[in-house]
Amino acid sequence: MATVFTKIINRELPGRFVYEDDEFVAFLTIEPMTQGHTLVVPRAEIDQWQDIDPDTYARIMAVSQRIGKAVVRAFDAPRAGLIIAGLEVPHLHVHVFPARELTDFGFAHVDRNPSPESLDEAQAKIKAALAELD
Repeated sequence: MATVFTKIINRELPGRFVYEDDEFVAFLTIEPMTQGHTLVVPRAEIDQWQDIDPDTYARIMAVSQRIGKAVVRAFDAPRAGLIIAGLEVPHLHVHVFPARELTDFGFAHVDRNPSPESLDEAQAKIKAALAELD
């Protein structure tokens, strides 16, 4: 059975994508810790990060680093946070988000009901920042 992320990747469920290549995608989470919270996800249904080969790990981290640079730029944040939790969906995903303080690194404080406008704004800002990085 396909994961919810596979359904998003296959456009069976909606997603606000900011990046795509042949191996990975990046889209906004629907429960952001901070505005701009993005998930970097392999197209392949891999459950745990420690099960991927070193080359794939290096590539997903390279994409995550690029998204991190974009969210810092897009939201004028001093840092980009990065977390691999993997408990909520059994499909490897890297959380990348603008971080201003240590409390930004907490799933207990996510926005469970962000406005569509806030998510649309975050998507546009990240895509523009990614274009500036090219």
